[in-house]
Amino acid sequence: MSLGLATLSTTAESLARELLAPLGNRWRHTSGVAARAAELAPLLDVDRDVLVAAAWLHDIGYSDVVRVTGFHPLDGARHLAELSWPAPIPGLVAHHSGARFVAAARGLAEELAAYPDADEHMSDALTYADQTVGPDGTRVTTTQRYTEMICRHGAASWNAQVDSVRRPHLESVAARVHHRLAAHYDRPWSHRDN
Repeated sequence: MSLGLATLSTTAESLARELLAPLGNRWRHTSGVAARAAELAPLLDVDRDVLVAAAWLHDIGYSDVVRVTGFHPLDGARHLAELSWPAPIPGLVAHHSGARFVAAARGLAEELAAYPDADEHMSDALTYADQTVGPDGTRVTTTQRYTEMICRHGAASWNAQVDSVRRPHLESVAARVHHRLAAHYDRPWSHRDN
């Protein structure tokens, strides 16, 4: 697949729609994350097309068509690499929302590392977009999102098992993004501004 940068987000939306639209809330969440990413990109001074494309594609690993390991960040990244997407996109998908912590717990760290993470600003922007949109596509705070995710996956889930390292990571991401948003607006930023 040969993709020009100008068409990344449009092509990503089409692929995401094909793979995720049948999954109901997963599609609503993905659409919300893409919209959030489009809002954040100019405020955080990151490439809008790349960020929005990654947002559309961040959860494609949940699709039965894509699922191999059952770990959606890795499965999504592999699928995108097989389709020859530009390197930043599979890397962003692979590493979104602290996936490395779950990958390590599941014994998949080496496979995930095959997809280099993007620069910190871009990675933070995607994670923040993901962590400020609930399962049904509505806007939530990062605390609400994390609490809901742990409850939905359960106390015995991989996510819960890595809570002691993943939660502080996600809090650090939110703090960095809030700092950058505050600098953009030249005023303090709080979780109420999500």
